[in-house]
Amino acid sequence: MSQLQKPKRGRGASDNPINRFEGHYVDYDLDEETGEKPAQKTQLFKDDTKNIISFNKSPDIPFEAGLNPYRGCEHGCIYCYARPYHEYLGFSVGLDFETKIIVKYDAAALLRKTLMSPKWEPQVIAMSGITDVYQPLERKLLITRGCLEVLAEFRNPVGIITKNHLITRDIDYLKELAEYNCVRVTISITTLDKSLTEIMEPRTSRPNRRLRAIEALAKAGIPVGVNVAPIIPGLTDHECPDILKAAKNAGATHAGYTIVRLPYKVKDIFVDWLEQHFPDRKEKIKNRLYDMRGGKLYKADWGKRMRGDGNFSQQIRDIFAIQTKKLGLNEARTPMTIEHFKKSSGDQLTLF
Repeated sequence: MSQLQKPKRGRGASDNPINRFEGHYVDYDLDEETGEKPAQKTQLFKDDTKNIISFNKSPDIPFEAGLNPYRGCEHGCIYCYARPYHEYLGFSVGLDFETKIIVKYDAAALLRKTLMSPKWEPQVIAMSGITDVYQPLERKLLITRGCLEVLAEFRNPVGIITKNHLITRDIDYLKELAEYNCVRVTISITTLDKSLTEIMEPRTSRPNRRLRAIEALAKAGIPVGVNVAPIIPGLTDHECPDILKAAKNAGATHAGYTIVRLPYKVKDIFVDWLEQHFPDRKEKIKNRLYDMRGGKLYKADWGKRMRGDGNFSQQIRDIFAIQTKKLGLNEARTPMTIEHFKKSSGDQLTLF
């Protein structure tokens, strides 16, 4: 970005960097009176995709099938590794990612069609592999809830990761899936600092609400864990033990973590964000990332992009291992099953 913009209230990014494929970008016009860019309202665009399940072959991702009802995310997490996907749509990784949301309105119907197909091989479907399926729009659109209804009917296993307390709305379907060992939920917690959350993840549920979500899910008998993610060295890494302890006390049984990933222009808006909010820590954070990423802010090497490398990476790995063992996390994880999968309630054979 040519000039550092002022932070936008309720948004993570404060500008729109140039799309790396377009080579140019028409940005929002300045307000004639204030000389600043106006607050951007969220716009919804219909996605006419005919295939709701996407497949990946990444060797360091523990699932193959993914379902994402939304492209782009109102949560506005400044570090989000999914931002560059918006450039394939002709948008920017910045404010566009948070305000121009592509919506798959027919997701539930497409999912039903997919699961009914004789070609479908029952397997775990991951939700929120790219953007959060419980972002604020879901409260009104109910697309994720519709998909869960279908998954519960077919008893197809699903793994969900989210930062939003809204997931507790769907405890009814999650309980139904849990009865057949067909669901795992993970709540991401980056920090326990509410003020940091407000500027780093502006439209997510606050930390106390995420812990309450873990508690509500656990009480309902739904397997739930925590993802300390992403860990930002020099900013949030010291919170790892406290997050794990708070999540365990709330009812979490499993835990994981990732180091912040800053692909393509995400690194630019992240560094600008540091300059805006933490100028005194910017160089420390960058230097620790350099240590973890072989002298760069990001490297996409398989097996290392999630955890990093180097001394600081090893320190975090050791702290995480010690604390999870101390708390009894990750001791017994029963894999989800496909043995209860059925095409639909109307297709079951009867004795008479």
